[in-house]
Amino acid sequence: MSAPVLWIFLPLLVAGCLLLVRNRKVIALVACIFTLLLTLAAWLLPIDTVMTIGSWSFKLSSSFEILGRHLVLGSNDRTLLVLVYGSAIAWFAAAPAIKAARRLSSLGLAITALLVAALAVEPFLYAALLIEMAVLLSIPLLSAPGEKPGRGLIRFLIFQTLGMPFILFSGWLLAGIEANPGDLGLVQQAAILIGLGFSFLLAVFPFSSWIPLLMEEASPYTVGFILWMFPTVVLFFGLGFLDHYTWLRDAPALGSILTTVGILMVVSGGLLAAFQRHLGRILGYAVIMETGFSILTISLGGTVGLNIFFMLLVPRSLSLAVWAFALTILKEDSPTLMLGDIKGLGRAWPFATCGLVLANLALAGMPLLAGFPPHQAIWEGLASNSLPVVSWVLLGTSGLIFSAIRVILAFASGSTAANWESRETGAQRVLLTIGFLALLLLGLFPQWVVPLWTNLPAIFTHLGQ
Repeated sequence: MSAPVLWIFLPLLVAGCLLLVRNRKVIALVACIFTLLLTLAAWLLPIDTVMTIGSWSFKLSSSFEILGRHLVLGSNDRTLLVLVYGSAIAWFAAAPAIKAARRLSSLGLAITALLVAALAVEPFLYAALLIEMAVLLSIPLLSAPGEKPGRGLIRFLIFQTLGMPFILFSGWLLAGIEANPGDLGLVQQAAILIGLGFSFLLAVFPFSSWIPLLMEEASPYTVGFILWMFPTVVLFFGLGFLDHYTWLRDAPALGSILTTVGILMVVSGGLLAAFQRHLGRILGYAVIMETGFSILTISLGGTVGLNIFFMLLVPRSLSLAVWAFALTILKEDSPTLMLGDIKGLGRAWPFATCGLVLANLALAGMPLLAGFPPHQAIWEGLASNSLPVVSWVLLGTSGLIFSAIRVILAFASGSTAANWESRETGAQRVLLTIGFLALLLLGLFPQWVVPLWTNLPAIFTHLGQ
């Protein structure tokens, strides 16, 4: 048996079988148990090493060939598999509490497997095709059966699809550069195509308009899952580009370009979030900000920037899951999720309100919360390079904090005569409480996740060396 079969093809098979099951509880239970087993397998099973159990021995090979291409998952990729499938467990486990298990657990598992395949395929440029397959599979997840697709969903499909040909065309030019590295014309053309391709895939401003629109149209929880999985995998894909091509990694202008793009995303996301009246749109712009922070960490270069990039992953996944979960609960009482319509809801939905606010502040990097340690490291790294950059980042962060203050005021306003109650179900209260504690504990004890992200740099051969 090979590792790609275990972590790619087997999840696709299970996801296909779950689509045939109608019982939501069975779907959620099977998806959670199966994803947990995949996570434990990635944590415990060595790859390309013979294992002996009594008289039985077997070896999990790292490569699998299909249609003349190879899917490769080596020992260095095990930590990445733990991160991807481990975070998927959290999303799948909470889905039954908000009646989102049937489509998210089945289609989400298939999307996760395709995105893992995108990171495993060689030549790695074919990852663009696998990402596009995951995008197409996301359409039935984000669009309710029988409903007309909204503008956000259509833009999501268009922008993600436009990114694919740019990546593939750049691959064609990169082959020419390897044959003739002195051709500056080819180098410039390839760099432009790569930049455009990742601008579409990462929703770099102004190609990010689909994110807030989609947050208005679809279930916040399913959109949150997409906004965690796709940017994370695309960022790893982009790091693979930098690791593979020396001329791109050593380009003098690379750091300045990444810094400019990162600042643009942080400032635009933060300022636009500050003046939004829709709770879902605020989350959408917060995601844009977080992608900008990831790009800024890459711009720092070396092992420092790479380590901070990995530090962001677990707090971001947790914050997005808690925020999207709380939004989905609140949508039951206030389908519009407008600030004017949620006045006083803090008294009726206290757990969901606390979850939304804490996740918002965690993504803004507030002290004592999960996002503070990595954001503090980013501030230190940027301050050592350029103080003006820090000023711009501070402006964007202030915008997200300001949005949290506006949300708190909206939840707390309304009639003071209203009674305090908790309309959340028991399962929702338990899950939100776990989310609160996790956000606080990761802020107080960030070293608990150090074993996870310290092994991730080994995925790349040249970056951070």
